[in-house]
Amino acid sequence: MSNLKFRSATLADVDRCYAIEINAYEGDEAATREKIVTRIAHYPQGFMCLENEGQVIGFINAGCAWDVVMSDEEFKELIGHDPAAPNVVIMSVVLDPAYQGKGYSTLMMQQFIKLMKQMDKQTIHLMCKTHHVDLYKKFGYQYIKPSASDHGGMAWHEMLMTL
Repeated sequence: MSNLKFRSATLADVDRCYAIEINAYEGDEAATREKIVTRIAHYPQGFMCLENEGQVIGFINAGCAWDVVMSDEEFKELIGHDPAAPNVVIMSVVLDPAYQGKGYSTLMMQQFIKLMKQMDKQTIHLMCKTHHVDLYKKFGYQYIKPSASDHGGMAWHEMLMTL
């Protein structure tokens, strides 16, 4: 883990991030390449990559909102995003499957939380599947409720961290 580097994404990362996204997520829950382009182009500060030996192995991307509505599908294209807003909405936490189970996702989340605190954000919101609820609780997120979202045809749960 000595050659790890955290940095903001650039448009040069689109293809690698998209490849990770479609390999790590099931079915229709993966973001499209176009959504990844939009997220990097419009809010690179909220698109944190983890590199290992110069290759992106994972990322977390988010937008910011004044009023958070987790089931708002348009927000995934950053419609309604305002970088000055105090509430962060995570859209993807994803790690190349070859690197899963080795503690990298924990390092990514810890770094992302630190980054959001440095940016004076007040909350971080995310949605996760049932089997990830306890994982996010370990990071300090609180369970809020089952989500109204059926993104990708799946059931989701809303989580919140107050910074």
